[in-house]
Order: sequence, then C-alpha cells, then structure tokens
Amino acid sequence: MPIDLRSDTVTLPTQKMRDAMRDAEVGDDVYGEDPTIQQLERLAAEMVGKEAALFVTSGTQGNQVAVLSHTQRGDEIILEENSHIFYYETAGISTIAGVQARTIKGVNGQMPVPDIVAAIREDDVHCPRTALICLENTHADSGGRILPLHYMEEVYQVSRKHDIPVHLDGARLCNAAIGLGVDLKEITTYTDSVQFCLSKGLSAPMGSILAGSKELIERARKWRKMLGGGTRQAGIVGAAGIVALEEMIDRLKDDHRHAKKLAEGLERIAGIDIDANGVESNIMMFSVAGLGMGAEEFIKRLNRLDVLANRLGPYRIRFVTHRGITGEDIDRTIEVVKQIAGSNHSS
Repeated sequence: MPIDLRSDTVTLPTQKMRDAMRDAEVGDDVYGEDPTIQQLERLAAEMVGKEAALFVTSGTQGNQVAVLSHTQRGDEIILEENSHIFYYETAGISTIAGVQARTIKGVNGQMPVPDIVAAIREDDVHCPRTALICLENTHADSGGRILPLHYMEEVYQVSRKHDIPVHLDGARLCNAAIGLGVDLKEITTYTDSVQFCLSKGLSAPMGSILAGSKELIERARKWRKMLGGGTRQAGIVGAAGIVALEEMIDRLKDDHRHAKKLAEGLERIAGIDIDANGVESNIMMFSVAGLGMGAEEFIKRLNRLDVLANRLGPYRIRFVTHRGITGEDIDRTIEVVKQIAGSNHSS
C-alpha cells in the first residue's frame, strides 16, 4: 500500500465507527427526528462551549452557512489572504453569500491585529459594512500553524469593541487544542461561531459541526436546507461523528509526533528547505527548489516509490500525517526523499 501523505482526509473509519453506523438509531433529520444527530449536536455544542450545534455535510458547507448566518448581501468580511474560506471554497462567499472579502496578509496564519483594526470600515455611505472577522486554526496554508490563545483573545477584544462577530474555521480545531495542550473551549471562547470537521484526523467518513448561539444555529439550519444540506437518516454517519469526538481527539498527539519526526528527518537532507521547528501540528510544507527540480517532478518520483503527496506551487510540497501513517511509514518516507535527493544530485 502506498504511504498516503496527501491529506488527513484520506483516513478511514474505525471498526467501532462502522459498528456504530450499522446500529445507529435514525430518523428524518429535516423534521428534527434523528436521535443520533441530536445526540451528536448536543455533545459537540457542549465540547466547544456553545449553546447549540448543527451537523453539516462538510467544512466548506459549515463555513458558508456561517457566513450566510452572520452577514447580509453587500457586507464585507475580513479574512487572512490564504485562508481556506477565501482561497479554497470556490468563491462561495461572493457567489452565494454575496459578501466582499477584505483580505489581510498574515504571518503563520495570524493577521496583524493593527491591520484588522485598520480594515474595519467606517459608517460611510460609500463603504460596505464590516460584518464578520474570520480566523482559521490550525491555519492549513501556513503548514498547520496554531493561532496562540493570546492572539485569539486580542482579536476577540477588537471584535467586541466594534460589535463584529468572529467566526473560526476550525476544520482542525482538535489539532489546535492538542498542540496547545488545552480544552477545545479555551479556543472557542474567543469566537461567536466555530466550524470543525469530524473527518480528517478524527477519521469519521464525513461531516462537520457548526456551533454558536441558539439564534445563529436556527438561521444556519435554514441556510443549510437551502444549500441542499438537509439530510434524512443522517444518524448513520452521525454515529461515527460521536465516536470521533469521544475517542479520537487524544490520539492526534501521534500524528503531531510523526509530523515532527518527519520534518526533522527532511531537514537533514541536502536540498530540502523546511523549518522543522515551525511544524506545530500534522501538516508540513517544504521546498524542493534546492534539488534543482520542480514540485511536479518531485511528486512523480515520490509516486514511483509509493509515497503520495500534494503539490502547492512550483516548488512547494505538502505532507500531512494522520491515523493511517505509522512510525515505519515516517522512516520509509525519509529514506525515499533521501533517495530522490541523492539521485538528483548525482545526475
């Protein structure tokens, strides 16, 4: 079997998840009659310290529903320039929600707080209303960097001063909590809404959670229906989500440990440019420019040696560790990259 480091989205459900899915008690969730989904939503809301939660089919749908629920057409929202909501969600915020993006260049996913303040619009007939500040934790495009609690608190204080809600794209919220060594609530206390995935590192086959106030979630429920996210016997997959939240968070430590070991091994290979100290969760980015080859060629050589990865630019490669990756896989991947680097230098 190939060593699949493309993403933690490739994780497969555990046997306990499969058993729970088979035996799940279900009903029509659009009618509010699926007991397993209700249990999942109560559990999720409690874990992140919010009044209510909503099961959505994906993180992208959760983010889109959140933007729709917080804003009105013609508003403006503040995002980091490489945030997932802005960069990887097919322009949904403009196409569907009808809002304008005000992007800010961040450092390790952190938009400078003075820049956020400067981006907030004045009450002027010429300007859109600043309706939402979006954060991402962990920040995928910066290599899974974790937003510190003091930073989230500082942004939240700005949001309170200007009466602007904060939405957190926490697709890998649980990774952030494990990396910081804190409870989920210590992160989400600085948000008005949060989306987090049950798939990815938590290994459920699909689904995400949007959590916030009861009022927000009621609006979100209607938007979810409009977007085609109203499902019937959804408890079949919701059952796996319950197992994910109850049993799969603590094991993310293994993924982080494997990522750090892999990054440190890559750092010792001539021609690989990576900052192992900056690997804070289960994602790492590195450049192969020093090998004298492009990312596309590097990926092809990896594939021939049964290692799968993603290319994120002309020279940029991403590796993501997850439950399907073992310590032996990490050792093998380091050896494969050494082989590629050595053969390229010798040629």
